[in-house]
Amino acid sequence: MRMIARCWQVRTQRPIAYDVIESPHLFDPANAALLAFGRPGGRRFVVVDAEVARHYGTTIRAFFDRHRIEARSAVFPGGEEHKSIEAWQDILRALDAFPIHRRDEPIIAIGGGVLTDVVAYAAASYRRGVPHLKVPTTLMGYIDAALGIKAGVSFNGNKNRLGCFEPPLAVLLDKSFLRTLPRRHLLNGVCEIIKLAIVRDAGLFAALEAHAVASVDERFQNTAGDAILDAAIGGMLEELAPNLYEEELARKVDFGHTFSYGLEARHAHRLLHGEAVLLDILVSVAIAERRGLLAARDVLRVFALVEELDMGLDGGLLDGAAMWRSLIDRVEHRNGLQRVPLPAGIGDCIFVNDISRAELDAALSALRTRIRMNHEPALER
Repeated sequence: MRMIARCWQVRTQRPIAYDVIESPHLFDPANAALLAFGRPGGRRFVVVDAEVARHYGTTIRAFFDRHRIEARSAVFPGGEEHKSIEAWQDILRALDAFPIHRRDEPIIAIGGGVLTDVVAYAAASYRRGVPHLKVPTTLMGYIDAALGIKAGVSFNGNKNRLGCFEPPLAVLLDKSFLRTLPRRHLLNGVCEIIKLAIVRDAGLFAALEAHAVASVDERFQNTAGDAILDAAIGGMLEELAPNLYEEELARKVDFGHTFSYGLEARHAHRLLHGEAVLLDILVSVAIAERRGLLAARDVLRVFALVEELDMGLDGGLLDGAAMWRSLIDRVEHRNGLQRVPLPAGIGDCIFVNDISRAELDAALSALRTRIRMNHEPALER
């Protein structure tokens, strides 16, 4: 018999409120958007990606000087290999050497998704939580990584194994940063837009078919690119906002994120995150086609879009053993069920819990064949 002498109940909720704000030319001295957050004339600890510092470091320093803000910059090397405990500790050491007020001098993260994730984790950890702002400078960060409240680092060979949920004060979007982004990194972000379009937005998929190539060519500085970005951001936030703490584990935004973890770990120096996600998407499309969930014409549309964007698919990177291990790990992450999103027509999806190793291998074989055929010279077909 269980006996309780006394029980004190604690029940509360932490409110989450932040804005995602488009602010062109964010570091123009005449732009006051960044100044709306934090104590005027105070201090700011700024973590900036190394490539961003190379292109925009002088502009960023001039902005803070112009507004008499004492800013200390820490330059962060890019790449998934730096999403680590060591990088997180380096940021915390630099921050601890430049003390800031606990509530009114926010940390500012300027860079891609790896950087904003690590900085958000540092902000959550330092003095048990200090405010931070996100300024994504990659397309991946702009439409995906920086929009939510997940923060963390990889650990023990596992991606994002340590972390927390930490909302920012705001996410400030300036697409002019995309002008200096290499084409491969633009396409890396487009992979996440394709993901969202396939499982929840047929209109966005059609817009990609019509305008993705031109938008990439113009670094999304065109009107059609604007519309694609707005739809992607709006769709992502509609998915994230009701489920920020992931109480519901069947998530459409996990499309492309079941098998990809294994591929990223297996080919850490060959695949960007979005490239691994794209291979996962195409494997999932192959499974959905074999199950009769996705019509052949829709499968052709997906592959035609990927071909038109010249994503440089390499079927030799598909590793069935690594991808199966990734699925097993996702079962643990998703609390005992696979909860794998599979497309059910363009713009919709269902969740399944019964993918077998044999089914995965059959889909991989079909995908390798399709990739090989699509890359054969026309005279050899």
